[in-house]
Amino acid sequence: MGLGECLIGAAELRNVTQVVRNQTLFRYYGVGNAPYPNSFASRVERAGEAMHGVRYALGVSSGTGALEVALGALGVGPGDEVIIPVWSWVSCFSAVVRVGGQPVLAEVDETLNLDPNEIARLTTPRTRGVLVVHYQGVPADLAPILKLAKERGLWVLEDNAESLGSTYRGKPAGSYGDMAICSFQQRKVVTTGEGGMVLTQSAALYERAVRMSDLGLYRTEHQERAPRKEPMFPGSNFRMGEMAAAVALAQLARVGPMVAKVRGLRDVLRAEIGEIPGVTWRRIPDSKGDIGFESYLFMPTAQQAQAVRTRATERGVTLTPHTGTYAQTAREYVKNRSTHAGARGPFQHFEAWPAPGYRPEDFPRTHDLAERLIAIPIGVLFRKTEAAWIGRVLREEIRRELG
Repeated sequence: MGLGECLIGAAELRNVTQVVRNQTLFRYYGVGNAPYPNSFASRVERAGEAMHGVRYALGVSSGTGALEVALGALGVGPGDEVIIPVWSWVSCFSAVVRVGGQPVLAEVDETLNLDPNEIARLTTPRTRGVLVVHYQGVPADLAPILKLAKERGLWVLEDNAESLGSTYRGKPAGSYGDMAICSFQQRKVVTTGEGGMVLTQSAALYERAVRMSDLGLYRTEHQERAPRKEPMFPGSNFRMGEMAAAVALAQLARVGPMVAKVRGLRDVLRAEIGEIPGVTWRRIPDSKGDIGFESYLFMPTAQQAQAVRTRATERGVTLTPHTGTYAQTAREYVKNRSTHAGARGPFQHFEAWPAPGYRPEDFPRTHDLAERLIAIPIGVLFRKTEAAWIGRVLREEIRRELG
């Protein structure tokens, strides 16, 4: 049920072989000396810019690294709050903490993405921005999110780690916010094993992102794209290597056809299941823009959802979600408010813990949706007959459960 990982083959091998022949595994210099604009890293960045319609892309070492780079570029530091959906991956929380900020958890709605109304509820004088996660192939409802954020002077960072290739109102997800990130981890749409990308329209944010990713440096290659204006500051090392870039370049070329195929499989699956009274599908803000590799439906009760999952699994239908995402309130570091900084972490100002906003009971809608959902993954190697069979099994088991 994979995506890019299932298509690794001749194109990747050809590119990686070229890197070895060049004897230059580092994008900026090496024995073979393949500098900009011929390095694979710089070519991946141009491909990312073209795909998203943005001015600047920066290849980095991972999606998590991309989040830290973007948050650093946006200036997040101690005392700053960043709104994130409670239903999100570890990195969304940890990246904010790692740059010194405080993640503020928000409910999701029936899209399984950030509920736009949470921005008004959660904004305080310390709020700097909103981290929007496009969860599992479906972009969030960006129009109201962008409007509410702008009214409050907040930036928007799009986490497009799980939805590369998706669109919202005719434009690629990842092209709307002040910044965006992609992930090329093994289980993502495009994989390099580990890798990622930062996207922005802003020359200033691009320069700051480069500095954040490359020890505060801003090398000639990047100055040619956006003249140096920002002061140097201590950065970290999240640089993309040539091996990862070589694989990414081959993988990015397949995104369009891969998404088209998976969407077709999804349509077969949904047509087979049909509309069943009492069962609702995940709301997709733009029905033309999702990827389609994982469909979600909601049963009336958690018990009914579990019963369907159990019986479908017994019949050979795998309903394990493609990601290990679950509510942040259930994670050990939230339960214990533990951070790398110990007593100097961003949560120590709360007298009692768990504090309001970090308890499961503070997110009744998210937990209700999570307990009632059934995830139906579909991979790029599936056939239409397999998608139809999965749909028939689920239709039968759902109708059996609902009587």
